[in-house]
Amino acid sequence: MWPVDDSNYPCIVSPESGEFVSYSAGCEIKFYNTVTSPDALPRSPIQLPQDAHSIALSPNGQFLAISGADGKLAIKTQVTKPAPKSTKIPVVFSYTPSDDGTDENLLILLHGLGDTHTPFAELGQSLHLPQTAILALCASEQVPYLYKPAFQWYASFDSLGEIIERPDPTPALDVMAHVLDHLITECVWPPNRIHLFGFGQGGSVAAEATLARWKKELSRTKTTSDTEQKLVLSPRHLASVASISGPLLSYPTLATPCPTPFLLFSRGSVAKDVSTSFSKGFTRVRHVVKSGVQGEETMPRREDEWQPVMQFWSEMLGRRMGDGLYEVMTGTAI
Repeated sequence: MWPVDDSNYPCIVSPESGEFVSYSAGCEIKFYNTVTSPDALPRSPIQLPQDAHSIALSPNGQFLAISGADGKLAIKTQVTKPAPKSTKIPVVFSYTPSDDGTDENLLILLHGLGDTHTPFAELGQSLHLPQTAILALCASEQVPYLYKPAFQWYASFDSLGEIIERPDPTPALDVMAHVLDHLITECVWPPNRIHLFGFGQGGSVAAEATLARWKKELSRTKTTSDTEQKLVLSPRHLASVASISGPLLSYPTLATPCPTPFLLFSRGSVAKDVSTSFSKGFTRVRHVVKSGVQGEETMPRREDEWQPVMQFWSEMLGRRMGDGLYEVMTGTAI
């Protein structure tokens, strides 16, 4: 039995997971945690302008419908998202909710060859992007012949230690598919709120994973008749990709290119074949070229080099306005 400190409550609801209970107490909606302790509130109480007549909760617990005595129905959306579970993500990772308490966007950071996720987790947090949670992933393959923590997203060297000219990113794409499925289905992140940022090899993985998911979406929505078309949702694309010196490893042959906005940051000049391959895969590609040797893989170093990346995010990141309480209809109270 979980204690309720109000005697006058008309409605109690719980999500499908049963992790918490929500109940109305006059002009306030309260929450109790059923997993740990009733004192560990999963959410702050919601203050209403009038007494709640009834409430209803979506199965995933992210949407709360509230009707008042005046017959108005409002939807309260959850401003935070469930943290990713280590049992569902097959690599080491670091997750940090948004600084301002509103998880409207998710930025996934992928490190380069021979690195780990730790400096990228620190980078993501230092950016202080508004309403943006940070997820830094670590590749699972240790770079051969190195004894310090140094990882690669896919095999990059042959048995003689020579660079593989045409590497196979399949292992990394399988990891990213699992990660994205978990984030979208269980952590309830809309695809159009998930942003990818990758450096070098991580940038290549970000680009290829975005295309792979887009192909999957196109296949899911493919139909054979006008009647079936009405029953299928439109393909959903990711919000954006920013790649620092990360080329595509494949040459896209998509009938419908991916509409995810793409920022390619390079040093020196951009080879024509590189530019063409990105344009074949993505409809909106923005090239940023800074001084340096062509093909040089280095992160942006100064404020002027970060500026186009930050400008890109300022255009792509979503913003939640107000406190997340919206009137959606009026009529008979439920």
